[in-house]
Amino acid sequence: MHPQQLIPGCIVTKRVSGKTKHPIIDKHTVITEEHIEVLKHFNIDSVEVSEKLASGSLFTPKKVTEHTSQQKVQRKSPASFETLYTNAVSGYKEMFQKWQGGSPIDIYQVRKMMMPLFDYVKDISLDLFLLHKFASKEDYFYHHGVSIALLSAHLAKKLGYQKDWIQVGIAAILADSGMAKLSENWLMKESRLTIAEYEEIKKHPTLSYRMVEEIPYVTRDMKLAILQHHERIDGSGYPIGSKDEKIHPFAKIIAVSDTYHAMTSERVYRRKQSPFKVIEEMLKLKYQKFDYPVLQKFIDTLMNYTIGTRVMLSTGKEAYIIFVDSNRPTRPMVRLMDSDEIIKLDEKQAIFIEKIITD
Repeated sequence: MHPQQLIPGCIVTKRVSGKTKHPIIDKHTVITEEHIEVLKHFNIDSVEVSEKLASGSLFTPKKVTEHTSQQKVQRKSPASFETLYTNAVSGYKEMFQKWQGGSPIDIYQVRKMMMPLFDYVKDISLDLFLLHKFASKEDYFYHHGVSIALLSAHLAKKLGYQKDWIQVGIAAILADSGMAKLSENWLMKESRLTIAEYEEIKKHPTLSYRMVEEIPYVTRDMKLAILQHHERIDGSGYPIGSKDEKIHPFAKIIAVSDTYHAMTSERVYRRKQSPFKVIEEMLKLKYQKFDYPVLQKFIDTLMNYTIGTRVMLSTGKEAYIIFVDSNRPTRPMVRLMDSDEIIKLDEKQAIFIEKIITD
């Protein structure tokens, strides 16, 4: 049966496995609404079930019709992206506080919270420049979790992970779940971490892994991504110091998204940086810290602006982009609005684009 044909009470007669053969639902499991949602998110095409329900009555499959699909589209939330994003940040904060109190991760609730936002990644071209604008100093950590989930899912989709991109996004929002097991002091701290505090923070990928280790709906790929999202190509990362080929592709995606959002966001102890400046800094480390094809795809997606785009320069002056060199996308040629002077940013290293003007 297709998952959409199932109803609560169906009995699974053959174990359901994902793309990596990791069991999603074991044999003899009695299906619930939660199971049906999980099967949908894992893009499972068929499930073998008993002719009888757990109650003993005969199982009558649901009919999947075009009308049903249309109704599903009509029920889709009409909420704006910003509203959905704000709700997700609040939901993540509430979840995290429960984890701090010792509650386990409810993967179904995590998916339910993020899927409306992932629909934006799926249905429209997500403007990656917008995410850091939503973040606040006080709740940076929670904004960060939701944003890297979106950035990672978006990047995975652009890289061709047509079936697994949602898994990458879910892994990203769970990557920092282990922070809930550390002292709360780091969350409220208004200054940079000390060396001792940083060493403590470096334990969080392992703690995050332990929090998801026994969750059957979290695949092995996702678990490795969570464990390795702070590993770096040259082996300088943590918690193990894994190098290039030992790092899971999902983790390489999250590493790029995580670094970009952290550097472009306003934080209590540090001002946000220009996305263009951040990309330049990341490019300097393209062969040491990040997987270059992943970083390049991220940049290609991020720098997808057009001739005529209005920008604010680091000098405080507004300008229009008039030419973009694909080899130096962060340093296009611009024309100042107040004087029509043309500036080749590639030749003026002291000047950079501060932000895209969208008003």
